[in-house]
Formats: sequence, C-alpha cells, structure tokens
Amino acid sequence: MPKRTSASIAKKARAKAEADFATWLMMAKLGSFDDLPADAQAWLMSYRTHLEKMPESEATQTAIREVYRAYYAQMGGAGEAPEPAREPRPAEGAVVDLKNVRTAKLAASAPSPGGRSKRPVSPFLIFVGMVAALVALKFAFGF
Repeated sequence: MPKRTSASIAKKARAKAEADFATWLMMAKLGSFDDLPADAQAWLMSYRTHLEKMPESEATQTAIREVYRAYYAQMGGAGEAPEPAREPRPAEGAVVDLKNVRTAKLAASAPSPGGRSKRPVSPFLIFVGMVAALVALKFAFGF
C-alpha cells in the first residue's frame, strides 16, 4: 500500500473536518445535539466558548481548524498539521452579481448566425393566446 503524503492527508483531513463540523452544527441547530457522538458534542461545546469571545465567522474557522488538526493526527499525519493553501480569489470581472445573471448570460452568448436573435416567447403571451383561441371557439361554435 503506497504511503500517503502529508499534503494529501492534510487535504483529506481538512475536507472531513469542514464537512463534519457543518453536519454537527446543523444537527445541533435542528435539536439533535444529544444524538451526536461524544467527541462531536465536545467540539460543539468548544465552538460555543469561542462564540463568546469572537465573531461567528472567526469562531467557526477556529473550531474547524481544531477539528482539522485532530483529524490530521488521527489519519497519520506527521508533525504539526500544515495550514491549507488559500483558494485564489476570482478575478474582479469574473464575479457576477445574482441580480445581473440574466444580463451576464445574454452578454456572454454569441449572436445567432442569421443576424437576428431568437427571442423566447413569454409564457404570459402563450396564456393570452390560448384564452383568445378559447373565446373565439366559444363564439364560433357556441360551446
């Protein structure tokens, strides 16, 4: 069996710590704190003490870091658990505001080869057309 590197152990430990902590926190918020394993309850109690000292985002990151260090040691990591590499932030132009998603999609799409863009038919227009057809049938055939 090949020996895992400390980088791969760190990556797996970090992912497991983040997933487990999120799961524990959600279960605790839903009222299932007593159903959690004893170690999970201890981590959440530690998180609660962190919340008293710092903002929620910092307390969460601190608690995840503590769980990560414990998992790193359990998975066979040697020495101190390395800090994970930060994900590079996306370029400023690549970020799309949720309010502007439709316009961003339209701007990104290429124009059609015929020169005319094909506009989708609104569901409201389809409904109005169906109502008009039913009214015309009623008057024409006396339904």
